[in-house]
Amino acid sequence: MTPSVPPAIDPASAALVAAYLERARVEKRLAARTIALYTLDLDKLARWAAEAGVALTAVQNQHVRRWAAQMHAGGRSGRGIALILSGWRGFYAWLGRQGLIGANPVQGVRAPRQPRPLPKALGVDEAVQLADYASGTDDPWLDARDAAMVELLYGCGLRVSELIGLDIAPSDGALRAGRGWIDLEAAEAQVQGKGSKRRAVPLGRQALAALRHWLALRGQTAAAGDAAPALFLGRRGTRLTAQSIWQRLKRRSLRAGLATPVHPHMLRHSFASHVLQSSGDLRAVQELLGHASISSTQVYTRLDYQHLAKAYDGAHPRARRKP
Repeated sequence: MTPSVPPAIDPASAALVAAYLERARVEKRLAARTIALYTLDLDKLARWAAEAGVALTAVQNQHVRRWAAQMHAGGRSGRGIALILSGWRGFYAWLGRQGLIGANPVQGVRAPRQPRPLPKALGVDEAVQLADYASGTDDPWLDARDAAMVELLYGCGLRVSELIGLDIAPSDGALRAGRGWIDLEAAEAQVQGKGSKRRAVPLGRQALAALRHWLALRGQTAAAGDAAPALFLGRRGTRLTAQSIWQRLKRRSLRAGLATPVHPHMLRHSFASHVLQSSGDLRAVQELLGHASISSTQVYTRLDYQHLAKAYDGAHPRARRKP
């Protein structure tokens, strides 16, 4: 049986797609990888339109809904469909600005909702094991720095970007650059979070001790320029990057004997989960994490429920099954 040949994209549609992609490349200066993905998604759109016998400018809302359903039935994830629809929506918004369509056919079309995965968090014992780890053989300078980083990530729930942006003290340069700083006297970290929102995060006793130990050794490596006020430096005197923190944390967690390599956001999740387990105060956890919406924080209630369910299964007589 001869396989069916998909209909060819009409020249007018191909020209519109090419013009949009060129505009995205030149005017919006999108990355080559992004342009390549847009090209694939718009090619898919143009071929489905050709199969339906409609020009790209004649595509209707019901067409887009049917194609989204086809992608879902074909196993495409909700996130993948949402990204494709976003690209299509931008293309039709551009056609509208050119006066080529009256309404955006992708408007109002949403990808199927995916179950939100639970964040990965360490158990309390594992988190403490990582925080208390001391190599004894490593460079004391690196060990003190990494210990202070762990205390701020787990003890304060900072994002890695917030950790990188910390300075040793407030300054006009820090304010202009949107960076945060450490205030040891007030026992708090002033951090610059998402949306350029600042918040004060309390520093616990262990975090303060780790920071003072690190600051006593930090001056052994000279830093200049923008890195001069940075709280966390590399051996070359430059401000640490997110990648270097990921690598150091992974190395430290494995050497501390943890079964799973730890990344910075796992410590933020652990902070939120453990504070919620102890306090039950969702609003306080929201403030500490710097979440704009309480819905972002509510995911940790599911982790808390898992903790309670395990405790019930292990302790309650009615949960135990007879052999």
